[in-house]
Amino acid sequence: MTTETRADVVPAPFAAPSTDDGGWQRRHLLDLDDFTVEELDLVMRTTDTMKEVLSREVPRVPALRGTTIFTLFYENSTRTRSSFELAGKILGADVINISASGSSVSKGESLVDTVKTLQAVGADVLIMRHNRSGGPYLAARTGQCSVVNAGDGTHAHPTQALLDLYTMRGALGDVRGRKVVIVGDLLHSRVARSNAWALTTMGAEVVVCAPPTLVPARLGEALEGHLPRVRVETDLDKAVVDADVVMALRIQNERMQGGYVPGVREYSRLYQVNGERVARAKPGALVMHPGPMNEGVEISHEVAHGLQSRVEEQVTNGVAVRMAVLWLLTRNSTKAAKAAAKGAL
Repeated sequence: MTTETRADVVPAPFAAPSTDDGGWQRRHLLDLDDFTVEELDLVMRTTDTMKEVLSREVPRVPALRGTTIFTLFYENSTRTRSSFELAGKILGADVINISASGSSVSKGESLVDTVKTLQAVGADVLIMRHNRSGGPYLAARTGQCSVVNAGDGTHAHPTQALLDLYTMRGALGDVRGRKVVIVGDLLHSRVARSNAWALTTMGAEVVVCAPPTLVPARLGEALEGHLPRVRVETDLDKAVVDADVVMALRIQNERMQGGYVPGVREYSRLYQVNGERVARAKPGALVMHPGPMNEGVEISHEVAHGLQSRVEEQVTNGVAVRMAVLWLLTRNSTKAAKAAAKGAL
């Protein structure tokens, strides 16, 4: 089909799962630590619908027509930022990208003032990555728009965990009772934290593995609900035995200033996800990585691009998951706005 013909095609509607039963009441997506099984399942089912949209010859629907989305990133990003932008555009929203280096932030403008400015120019959704933990929470308290946490400091990255969960479910079915091993820089990883919350909520057994210096203090104790219930193991050869999923985390050199490991070579020898270690897991175990990958450090080249790797699938699923999140958040906001308007009449 030619480009001219495709341009004449009217985007078809889609039928997403109903949220009228109270399955979704959130205005923001900041973390997954208080998500219920029902909420996570709703995101997964809505993502199924969005995958169907992406499979169409013309992957466009007018679901968010008239919605203005701003992406505000204080840190560099390729996968997250581009997938959010594409997700918004596929759903018919107006998407405006802002980087902190190219905004008034570079002139000393505070986060609060930046959020208020974007609110004043008509932001309905603010997708935000901040180098400090808690940045998106402050934004959510400041403005009236919906805020999506696209990664804050070393705290949380909820949409990454959602796409990881979706990828696992697609290959394994129900993750309940499945063993998921997360290995790498746990101390600085927002991905590990959000994954641990989502997976344990859905009934998976989560084993986290890292050198003792890269394990957060008291992790695994589930202190009064403030930490997910995970098992900590410092020997990767033991951790991966009978695993259904092995997820490697990037060594975050930009956050390491305290000499947490003796060196890259020593870390790779003890904690690299390679063929020998994957062979200790269950046959056909999934290999995952949130990206970007340091091949040859936390994961070997042959494993990263092998038959068991789901890394590219994670990236692809990221668009559908973020479409689902945007649709759920804006649908809820639209209902709330209509209710408020009706009450004012």
